[in-house]
Amino acid sequence: MKNKLMLLLAFLFIFQANQVFAQGCDEGDDKAKEENTEAKAEEPKIKVFGFLQAQYDYDVFSDANTFKFKRARVGVTGAVTKDFTYYMVLETAPLLSANGSVYLLDAFITYHNSDWVKLSLGQFKQPFGLEVNTACNGLTTIERSMISDQLVAPQRDLGLMWLGGNKDTKLRYAIALQNGSGISTVDNNKKKDVSGRISYKPFDFLTVGGSYRYGFPTNNDDNRTTYGADAEVKYKNFKLVGEYIYDEGSYNAAVSGGCGGAPSTLGPRRQGAYVTASYLTKWNIEPVYKYEYFDTCLDYSKNMNEIVTMGVNYYINSATRLQLNYQYKVESYEIDNDAFLVQLQVKF
Repeated sequence: MKNKLMLLLAFLFIFQANQVFAQGCDEGDDKAKEENTEAKAEEPKIKVFGFLQAQYDYDVFSDANTFKFKRARVGVTGAVTKDFTYYMVLETAPLLSANGSVYLLDAFITYHNSDWVKLSLGQFKQPFGLEVNTACNGLTTIERSMISDQLVAPQRDLGLMWLGGNKDTKLRYAIALQNGSGISTVDNNKKKDVSGRISYKPFDFLTVGGSYRYGFPTNNDDNRTTYGADAEVKYKNFKLVGEYIYDEGSYNAAVSGGCGGAPSTLGPRRQGAYVTASYLTKWNIEPVYKYEYFDTCLDYSKNMNEIVTMGVNYYINSATRLQLNYQYKVESYEIDNDAFLVQLQVKF
């Protein structure tokens, strides 16, 4: 375990290009602000956007298979004035909600004082982790890593966020005060969760980042503390990304992190990491390799989960992408659960 951790940390801090803070599924609120800077208040600009991810899952050993929508999202964003923008997204994929109905995913109002002082109020992703804050339609693999889905939970919440910087600045930061109870849910205690993320780009090819969260997921007494470190390097068409997360304390077993993923049973202390490498060829074909591990309980030796994802992405055009992933899964108690995934994405 120590050797794996040291190798992953070496990747994280030796290698790393700047990743945006994605409050929602898209950076529409910033784009609308930029497009509407010179517009009159009575002539606001509105943008309708979204994406569909149609998917086929095949369980290699059991032959179980299904067609589904991984995500099917539609949203609207715009600027009311040069200082205020809005952003709202609905999730319409029936498999992601408990009863198959459409639900509100992201919805927030942002006040822009400057590039360094922006305030968002509403429901949005918590500012923790590189992979979580990468837009869903920009992920290199079909699935996020286990640590992003299990340890950064809930990924979305109601609250207030102060953020600064943009894609052109070396420094970016975000600090949020949130309920800690998840999407469209009132707080289950009197205390609020605090989370934050900061990234710095020392070189054109390198960005390093760190994340922190402290909260009370179930009541006023039992707390949870989470730390994260990440790095990303982009050199020409080659990209290498790595992230490590350590988490301890209480957690809400009823709150999931990822898109439709079931929460895992966690021990008092847990950790994990991933490394992803990809290269975009001149034919718009991108081979991908990802290694990840997730230790659900550091106090017990039989809780290690590992996944090796081998895949290829084909960018048909700027709005259409085809992804093929094979997941080789290894657990402390071996389970025959390897999977082959195919996803076709269209953005609009």
